[in-house]
Amino acid sequence: MSVAEAIRTDLRKLPRGKPFTTSRFAAHGPRGTVDRALSRIVEEGGIERLARGVFVRPRRNRYVGSVVPGIAEIVRTIARDNGETVQIHGAEALRRLGLSTQAPIVPVFHTSASSRTIRIGNITVRMIHTSNRRRLQFAGEPAGLALAALWYLGKDNTTPEAVARIEAAIGLDAFAKLRSTDMPAWMSDVLGAHVLGTGAAARG
Repeated sequence: MSVAEAIRTDLRKLPRGKPFTTSRFAAHGPRGTVDRALSRIVEEGGIERLARGVFVRPRRNRYVGSVVPGIAEIVRTIARDNGETVQIHGAEALRRLGLSTQAPIVPVFHTSASSRTIRIGNITVRMIHTSNRRRLQFAGEPAGLALAALWYLGKDNTTPEAVARIEAAIGLDAFAKLRSTDMPAWMSDVLGAHVLGTGAAARG
């Protein structure tokens, strides 16, 4: 079986709508040969190229046509391939949690790897290195989303109302996981005060 045939066989096993990287097929042959085979399949319409070295078997929707993954999922796929950890930026975290209506013009992520830009389709994504590993805890999970929002708000802007909105948005289990993270004292204090306050209200 040729490299191209092996890749085509493997591709049929992959779920539609889930991004994958070139390294998924490294066992089938040299990188250059794999790249050429994937490029041919892109030209045939079997897969779509999302970014350099990142592809997807698109899902088809009768109304909108091809449905491809969102930016965050593509970035996480690239991160896994590189062995890095990425966390969504706090401004976007606030929007997703319903604490802001402002959408960042340029998608930004914090990363354990080097700072750089990534081109995904016609969108430029900024990757900003952080040496503070505490910012990257529970990346890709609701607790990590909430943590990113709190870091972005900071001590002076994290109000009891904001904490209550965060808990309502992520749920009790994720909120408990959030409280288990390694966080600054001010963050621990404000979350603890919220828990004490809700407990007192429940008893009353």
